[in-house]
Amino acid sequence: MSAQAPFWLRPLINAVGTVEAADLSRFTPPADGSGRHSAVLILLAGADLETADVLLLQRAATLRSHAGQVAFPGGATDPEDASSTATALREAEEEVGLKPDTVDVLAELPALYLPPSGFVVTPVLAYWQDPHDVGVVDAAEVAGVRRVRITDLADPSNRFIVKHPSGFVGPGFAADGLFVWGFTAGLLDRLLRLAGWEHPWNRDKVRPLPD
Repeated sequence: MSAQAPFWLRPLINAVGTVEAADLSRFTPPADGSGRHSAVLILLAGADLETADVLLLQRAATLRSHAGQVAFPGGATDPEDASSTATALREAEEEVGLKPDTVDVLAELPALYLPPSGFVVTPVLAYWQDPHDVGVVDAAEVAGVRRVRITDLADPSNRFIVKHPSGFVGPGFAADGLFVWGFTAGLLDRLLRLAGWEHPWNRDKVRPLPD
């Protein structure tokens, strides 16, 4: 474990050390190696679990892929990126103005697959050791930026199942004015469970996607 990570993060760091792709999502990368490689940054901050938060953004409604959805900072890998970590940090800097030298990278998680867009996504887990102001850098890509409390995400009253008209069914969250579903909600759901931060919640509560 990184010397920079606080004690409250230890359960999650220990858990992801042995995690496999199937533990995080039912969608794993194609066996033939196809798919466009990308990375997202799961950036956690806070001195203790009660004040801890995760950095999320809302994608612009005009984007061709995943328009309007809440997401982690991240995007497609560029040829000059040395690693998935480099991709995640570069994208976060371009999208929300994150300073990479304020971040302590903890782990690269197994790559996952996004069938709607064909992306193979590597989640990068990190601790924000020196938080600073962030915001929308390019309004053509990002509509808003939030630091959402972990306790709000874990609150059973903020949790539900989402049903998409396509037939997709998965976990959802309502926190800090955001409706979180899809890949991002699925990954948050798994991480809360792995870390032992999850509380029992009503899986019979179903909400449709907002208009």
